Amino acid sequence: ETCVSKGCIEEIVTRIQDETEGVPVRTVKSFLTKIPSVVTGADIVQWLMKNLAIEDPAEAIHIGSLIAAQGYLFPISDHVLSLKDDGTFYRFQAPYFWPSNCWEPENTDYAIYLCKRTMQNKTRLELADYEAENLARLQRAFTRKWEFVFMQAEAQVKIDTKKDRIERKILDSQERAFWDVHRPVPGCVNVTEMDIRKCRRMKNPQRVKKSVYGLIEEGQSQSPVHRPSQLARKGTKEDVEKEIVFLNSQLDRHCIKVSKVAESLMTYTEQYQEYDPFVVSPEPSNPWTSDDLSFWDLEVSPFSCKITFSDRERNMMGNDNLL
Repeated sequence: ETCVSKGCIEEIVTRIQDETEGVPVRTVKSFLTKIPSVVTGADIVQWLMKNLAIEDPAEAIHIGSLIAAQGYLFPISDHVLSLKDDGTFYRFQAPYFWPSNCWEPENTDYAIYLCKRTMQNKTRLELADYEAENLARLQRAFTRKWEFVFMQAEAQVKIDTKKDRIERKILDSQERAFWDVHRPVPGCVNVTEMDIRKCRRMKNPQRVKKSVYGLIEEGQSQSPVHRPSQLARKGTKEDVEKEIVFLNSQLDRHCIKVSKVAESLMTYTEQYQEYDPFVVSPEPSNPWTSDDLSFWDLEVSPFSCKITFSDRERNMMGNDNLL
């Protein structure tokens, strides 16, 4: 059986990039331009079959797609992270962006990235439809701090313009691939997503919050272990006992991001909203609370008999009973 754990994947990726025994990385000349530091999907498949003793090409493609789904290598012209056994060009991800660094980027970082893309007049940096929708949604969510997001993006654009053109092209593609992993195309599986129920069972989760662009959180925690040192005083026995109780409670605390909870609730609501009369009004509407009488018309049985007073007068037995 083939091992596909993260440690094993990174070992394979390191071997693939070896200068002597790995896949040769080359610069391809295209029409009026050069494509730097790329390999083909066919070369990767052949290397996997040769060095991992794989006989079936489909198995090699499957393993390569698992590596690509984690973002260790990516197609330079597609947001869908998968491996194809053809001449498609791929590029290796920088170790800084590897999943083993326990990335869990915030939406603020994603907003800065998308905003930065809109400032650069390059065809390869144009936003896809789903990215434009995400940018509009984030702009509404961060209305109060959008000026801060815009300034951060503007500062990064100025830094990027000072870099070498080829280096900038490689870094742009690696940054795009990083966000393709953490904010994938709709319909693709998010390999970084953790189930909320699993998070609740984990007392010491390995996920680490990191800001991709080195941003500092505005708010500071007021817990005893995060108070400024200048306010500290010599603790008494009661203070130490309180701190121990506090730290023990923090160890047992289930920490789940609000965005994860909100996303789970939204998914659940969208799944069952058509059955919830509080979210979707039933059809037809209640005639006791609205002017629509369609409900009464539907409730009338086709076999029910409507006998009026005039019908009874015309009937002989009806007249006898009436008199």
